[in-house]
Amino acid sequence: MNFSAGESNFTVVLMQRDTFETALTKNIIVVALCLSINYINSMLVHTFTKHQVFNTNPRYILFIHLVVNDMLQLTLACLLHVLSYIVYTLNTSLCCLLLVFLIITSFNTPVNLATMAIERYIAVCNPLRHAQICTIRRTYIAISLIWVFTAIPILSDVAIVLVTEPLSFFSSRIFCNPEGFFRYPSMIERNNISYYVFLSLMWLSLLYTYLSIMFAARAASGNARKARNTILLHGLQLLLCMISYVRVPVEVGLLYLFPTKLLEIRFASYVIVHIIPRFVSPIVYGLRDQTFRKHLKGYLLCRVNASTYPRNDTLFKISSRKKRPL
Repeated sequence: MNFSAGESNFTVVLMQRDTFETALTKNIIVVALCLSINYINSMLVHTFTKHQVFNTNPRYILFIHLVVNDMLQLTLACLLHVLSYIVYTLNTSLCCLLLVFLIITSFNTPVNLATMAIERYIAVCNPLRHAQICTIRRTYIAISLIWVFTAIPILSDVAIVLVTEPLSFFSSRIFCNPEGFFRYPSMIERNNISYYVFLSLMWLSLLYTYLSIMFAARAASGNARKARNTILLHGLQLLLCMISYVRVPVEVGLLYLFPTKLLEIRFASYVIVHIIPRFVSPIVYGLRDQTFRKHLKGYLLCRVNASTYPRNDTLFKISSRKKRPL
């Protein structure tokens, strides 16, 4: 979620409304995309919980945390979008709660990507110590630290709002977005600067791990080459996270070219910023990873076969043998 300040057309947006047919079409598109992506992601989570090969591997634990985080972020973004059409404004306290979780999950994504890249770096460049460094316990500790680290900035901003705003503000109704809740420009600018520094550190982590793995890949190691390609995809995901910071100038440029298409531009911007990036995670692991793909195919097609459940099939054969007459 972007804290971008200076959106000159924000007031104009509030004054313009879609027709009922247009609003219904847009919301159907958003809800359909949200449900489709969350269905695929839920199948990834289901596959992860059902097979020990995944839930005992730090790599897959970090990935499934990214998937769950994406599901939360997409659901909240979709909910706010639909509510903006149904009730238009929300109670400020409820808006605060939704924004806090939406912004935290947005911050979680780049940190999780950097953590996954570091895990791949250790696996490729220091394989003998990988099992000692990347344990299950340390992986869950790292996930906890991600949430604590990303929650501190937004919770501090909420504390400032609690101190500076009158109590009547929290019982009023506002158009629920960061610009409507965090009304002080200095707060927004400070968050922008901190987020830029934050993303720069994530990029440095990805660059260092990619270069290290690239040199390791020269030894013709298949795992190193696969890890290098995975980190490239992490870089693509991080680029998608940064789209929100070029959203405003792009919208202004498009609005200059198409001055009567403000609502259409805003809707396309919403889909590109909040929905399309959520497609990447299932592709990175759900389709590229052979182990995940083998198990996931049966779930997505609602099909169970012997290759998907080798243990159940074995148990069935054993029980059948026991029932045969002597």
